[in-house]
Amino acid sequence: MIKPIIGITMGDSAGVGPEIILKSFGHLEIHEICCPIVIGDAKILERAKTFIHTDLDIHSISTLDHAEFSPNVINCFDLDILPPNLLIGQVSAESGHAAYKFVEKAVELALNKEIAAICTAPLNKEALHKGGHTYPGHTEILAHLTNTKDFSMMLSAPNLRVIHVTTHVGIIDAIKMINPQRVYEVIRLANETLTRAGMNKPKIAVCGINPHAGENGLFGYGEEEVKVIPAVIKAQAEGIDVVGPLPADTLFFRTVRGDFDVVVAMYHDQGHGPVKVLGLDTGVNITVGLPIIRTSVDHGTAFDIAGKGIADERSLMEAIRQAVNLVPRVKK
Repeated sequence: MIKPIIGITMGDSAGVGPEIILKSFGHLEIHEICCPIVIGDAKILERAKTFIHTDLDIHSISTLDHAEFSPNVINCFDLDILPPNLLIGQVSAESGHAAYKFVEKAVELALNKEIAAICTAPLNKEALHKGGHTYPGHTEILAHLTNTKDFSMMLSAPNLRVIHVTTHVGIIDAIKMINPQRVYEVIRLANETLTRAGMNKPKIAVCGINPHAGENGLFGYGEEEVKVIPAVIKAQAEGIDVVGPLPADTLFFRTVRGDFDVVVAMYHDQGHGPVKVLGLDTGVNITVGLPIIRTSVDHGTAFDIAGKGIADERSLMEAIRQAVNLVPRVKK
């Protein structure tokens, strides 16, 4: 099989992104499964080498034709837009703007089929906004850059996948945003994503909004009946194997046990909490519904430990593996 080219964006350069990228590239496995390139700033990667004491060679490129794929080389599609003295572990407009530009370039390369998938290191939302890009996060940036209307965030941890109806909004706004059409779209996206990945008729479970999924009107104001049940019925009529709404307090346990392949969560913390308990260091974020493949680490910029060389690269490595797994296989 031809190894796919995976573009890894550097994220917020004041955080741990450069370090976990260098550490990941130090594992031979990554080079065995793909041809990785970094989309970022080469001088920041050079500085990060001093944090983890690696002798990997940073190869600055401006076109993929100049890439040299070797376990000892890090090809960096170098945007060269950051100051060499960028402060580590601090929010800045410079690092926020650069993080956006890295993603923008990666999307351009992916849409042009120059890279097979994008894997993103973490960005900082405050820095992103200071840099002039007022998006809630990566998912919304990618949707905007690819002109995608129907999309969702899927989180993956050991024995658990969760896809979200709403994500980066307050809980009151999230409840208002939940409607049957949106819930149906997310169920459909979950089914399509797992089917495309080779799973035969995935089992999908939908969370309730209220405690005990409303318990027949005992809790809430009938949100399950109005916002969720019509979507489940519509998806079932199309042959999708989906049930719900089910109480969230037991559903995640049942899914980890093996009863379901993916959970549809209604809002951010309902889905993120269980995933991060199971796999903060190995969790992966997958954006579904895009015309390109995108995976990401499921942790933040960790400004408090940036520059110390102690950041854990396992989530990034798993994100790269999952990106490779989602790429259609091409024989030599």
